[in-house]
Amino acid sequence: MAESDFPVLFDRLKAILEPYAGRTYVSMDAPGMYGLDLAPEPERKPATWFAGVRLGKRYVSYYLMPVYIDPSLLDDASPELRRRMQGKSCFNLTRVDEPLIAELAALTARGYAVTAGDATWAVPVRETRTAERTAAKRTKAAAKG
Repeated sequence: MAESDFPVLFDRLKAILEPYAGRTYVSMDAPGMYGLDLAPEPERKPATWFAGVRLGKRYVSYYLMPVYIDPSLLDDASPELRRRMQGKSCFNLTRVDEPLIAELAALTARGYAVTAGDATWAVPVRETRTAERTAAKRTKAAAKG
């Protein structure tokens, strides 16, 4: 797919998220960016962000935070979808691939089901991971002396 076709891919991925807009809060809706949050604006924090899509120069990125918090959501992910993962919650696509789009739609539905629309669902996991990272940094610093 040529870069000039990326807007078509962006629109297809945005269409996966739009049905959730009535059950979540649209946190970003601008040309080339669309995002959903589980909390209204005054209550937003990184742990409440649900999903988003971003139009880039080399690919279109689809972000789905439930897979970061609950990696078991990816247990049955296809090798093709896993190859497009960048980090723990981002999928980079360069063309409209109907099976992958369908897989992302199903994964998004499972991810939303895990959150149950609760803005606090990820807070305990994020707090635990932050504490673990802080402890690891302290241990590393202490070992250096």
